[in-house]
Amino acid sequence: MRQALAAGVTFFQYRSKNAKRKGIYESTLMLSRIAANAKACFIVNDHADIAAAVDADGVHLGQDDLPIVFARKMLGRDKLIGISTHSLEQARIAEAAGADYIGFGPVFKTSTKDAGTTQGIRNLTLVKNSVGIPVIAIGGINQANVQFVAQAGANGAAVISAVLITPDIRFAAEQLVGIWKNVRRDT
Repeated sequence: MRQALAAGVTFFQYRSKNAKRKGIYESTLMLSRIAANAKACFIVNDHADIAAAVDADGVHLGQDDLPIVFARKMLGRDKLIGISTHSLEQARIAEAAGADYIGFGPVFKTSTKDAGTTQGIRNLTLVKNSVGIPVIAIGGINQANVQFVAQAGANGAAVISAVLITPDIRFAAEQLVGIWKNVRRDT
């Protein structure tokens, strides 16, 4: 996180599908403090209760997680609630349910998880133009294709392997941030 912060990353999501809840709590507590000190946004994946316990900025839900309405009751109006979506219909339902943002994808083929059918840039653009909340592109995004995501109008791009499997996390994050800013400056 510190390396990515130094590279200009301002939005983080903690995601651990295999850790025990106590380990998730301990990790997110430490990371939420680092993010808060850096004035960066920090979201906990799946666990609204842990997000509340560590005073994270919000929670990111999956389609099979706690419904948005109950996460909102747990977190209140001041915290962000995002949800992963994989179709225009899911995006519209998420917006109507009160999501603050959606993750949409997988835009490209990804090996990080089984995220379903690849949606592509065309569907990303369709969803972005059809909802009134921020859209974060997810799935298979890297230095070679992040420009297309930015050109499509996404409000952000979620990456995992594009940064974490490299020997220099800060450099990889700086590349992504630089490409994103260059595209946004030109549009």
